[in-house]
Amino acid sequence: MTDVHILGIRHHGPGSAHSVAEALATLRPDLVLVEGPPELDQVIPLVTDPDMVPPVAGLIYAADEPRLASFYPMASFSPEWVAIRWALATGKAVRAIDLPAAHTFALRVADERALSASAEDELTATADGEDTSDVVEEPPADPRQEVPHQTIRHPFRPDAIGMLAEAAGYSDAERWWEDAVEHRNTDPVERFEALIDAISEIRGMDRRPADHPDVVENNRREAAMRRILRAAMREGHARIVVVCGAYHAPALVPAGFPSVSADNKVLAGLPKTKVAVTWVPWTSNRLSLGSGYGAGVTAPGWYQHLFAHWMGNDPTRDVATTWLVRVAHALRKENLDASTASVVEASRMASALAAVRGRPSPGLPELDDAAQTVLCDGSPLPLALVHRELTVGRELGNVPDSVPTLPLAADLATIQRKLRMKPSALEEVMVLDLRKPNHLARSVLLHRLALLGVDWGQPTDTGRTTGTFKEAWTLLWKPELAVSVVEASRYGTTVASAASTFVSEQAQAAEGLPVLGKLLEGCLLAELPDGIAGVVSALAERTALQQDVAPLLETIAPLARTCRYGNVRAVDVSNVRKILDATVVRACVGLPTACAGLDDDAAGAMRRAIDSAQDGLALLPELPSDDWHTALAAVARSDTIHGAVAGRATRLLMDAGLVEGDDVATRLSRRLSIATPAPEAAAWLDGLLSGDATLLIHDRRLLQIVDDWVEGVDDEVFEDVLPLVRRTFSAFSRPERREIGEQLSRVGSGGTTAEAINMDLAGAGPALQTMARILGWEATA
Repeated sequence: MTDVHILGIRHHGPGSAHSVAEALATLRPDLVLVEGPPELDQVIPLVTDPDMVPPVAGLIYAADEPRLASFYPMASFSPEWVAIRWALATGKAVRAIDLPAAHTFALRVADERALSASAEDELTATADGEDTSDVVEEPPADPRQEVPHQTIRHPFRPDAIGMLAEAAGYSDAERWWEDAVEHRNTDPVERFEALIDAISEIRGMDRRPADHPDVVENNRREAAMRRILRAAMREGHARIVVVCGAYHAPALVPAGFPSVSADNKVLAGLPKTKVAVTWVPWTSNRLSLGSGYGAGVTAPGWYQHLFAHWMGNDPTRDVATTWLVRVAHALRKENLDASTASVVEASRMASALAAVRGRPSPGLPELDDAAQTVLCDGSPLPLALVHRELTVGRELGNVPDSVPTLPLAADLATIQRKLRMKPSALEEVMVLDLRKPNHLARSVLLHRLALLGVDWGQPTDTGRTTGTFKEAWTLLWKPELAVSVVEASRYGTTVASAASTFVSEQAQAAEGLPVLGKLLEGCLLAELPDGIAGVVSALAERTALQQDVAPLLETIAPLARTCRYGNVRAVDVSNVRKILDATVVRACVGLPTACAGLDDDAAGAMRRAIDSAQDGLALLPELPSDDWHTALAAVARSDTIHGAVAGRATRLLMDAGLVEGDDVATRLSRRLSIATPAPEAAAWLDGLLSGDATLLIHDRRLLQIVDDWVEGVDDEVFEDVLPLVRRTFSAFSRPERREIGEQLSRVGSGGTTAEAINMDLAGAGPALQTMARILGWEATA
């Protein structure tokens, strides 16, 4: 007869982990079953590798559709990790016990298809006139569970231990476990048996219907667990220990098993798909609740501290004092005072708070309150630093090279080592000088990964440098990027080949010229000759067929950047230059016609396209600009073209020195005349002035014209015109706006005396005296 013991735990609970270690040392089982898909059995032996450093996560993904992936994170204080390590260290067998991920992923695909079909049916019913007003969507059980493209370990269901803690008046389940379990000198096996009884009562309170999605999934999982446990019992093991979530514990007690046929019925006919499994590094931050991990914990760093204290079994080391010492060290690193005497005082305060609150010993709430009061002088800001650095932590785990990996992931790891770019959970800014070979190679890698959707680095501001040889990136490695690498692996076995293939596919599927232009620019920065060839081919074909002028205009800037900066990266851009020349000519020929008859939205889009083209042409002074300026002149002269576009064309011509100030003043006066509707005049003014206030500051004639127009706008339309005018002037810098205001105060006055501007100082006297009192000035008559 097999002796089976069920250890119900809280995932990532240091108290649970400590109790599991004690129970295993007492029971000495010959088989340990740990909650998790059986596919993890392939990689469980790697846990004892010296290079395996938690936090890490088992990653299981669908081989044919990598977006279907699940993480199974484990920290050193995770009970599952402790159980696996104990079994491997003692030579005992250890396996995972749960519903296979092969079924889970296939079921997820089936659910997605059913949901999509249901949405289509509802849309059809609505189109046919069926009333669906009483249909209410059920919200997801827990919004923290879902993350884009991947799921993370445990679906939402009641946190049984959390419910017990809440019933006892605890806000932290680990605090309850410490007080109610760890401080009791009872046999560890008896603790888990008592816990099963309590959880059974909680499960009996669950009133959700049998067809509730979570109930259905939970029944599947527990049926699969029982199937594996039955098979293990038939193998003849003398003693088996099962480490599982506390909520599942009552369902795995052999005495209460349903019939084999009942479990087989639940598991019959489940779909299946091919999966792959590996280990990936995880981070402390991703263990926290804020990361979107449904089974997360609020304080991974604190839990690690607790676990190390409990496992140390050193009565001379006080958990509260040692924590406050670490808090003091963290504050000192930030040049904040934290003396030894203050640590002692904070420890005394934490103990006093625990006594007042009826706790056996100080917990994190008492330690936080004491630290803020004594070490942080009452300020919450230094405590926020402590929370980030210690309470949550910034640890990034490590996995050995022997873990199963895809060729693309292996190539990326090799490049990272070669370039000395170690992934880190700490955000860092890397400034690259592209004149240095190693820095250029780093830039190329980051650009290639960006094309593949592996956003390890984000471009950031380089500061005041305006040269083309400098780049700055913000680097932050997130565990989810492992799935992005898996998804990208279908394009190739190396980073370079995968990026080239991806770009070529995107070029063929691109619907517009701007998309192709951005792809081409990305290929240039990523040094992908094969990708450039594919994009150029698609670009030449689409450009020849493109009739719409706006996309042609938007393509000019990325093409110009490619031609301008290609030499920095030693890339042949001669074919790109030919396409650019042809694009400019076709855009210039069609511009005046394309600008006719535009409404407000279309005019705004055209204006943005013109600005983009201007930025691109400015990068290449050698590019013939006569055709461009001729096209702008035709747009600027027309009184029938929308003001936002015509005004912008006028400004660009003026900046190029092709329109004199007198001509601009004449056009402005005509456009702001009484005969022009105020909204149209405001649009033309916005097109002319956007950018900077140089025109108004240095040409008082223009300022006078604008001032007179604003003063003469009819009251009925002023409210409609005001937002556009305000938007125009709000784009100016504060000193520019102040200068305009000062000039307006002097326009037409001929001086600055009160009489010249008809100011009634006598009438304003009471108001001036009131303001003087408010400002604290000495009021004078």
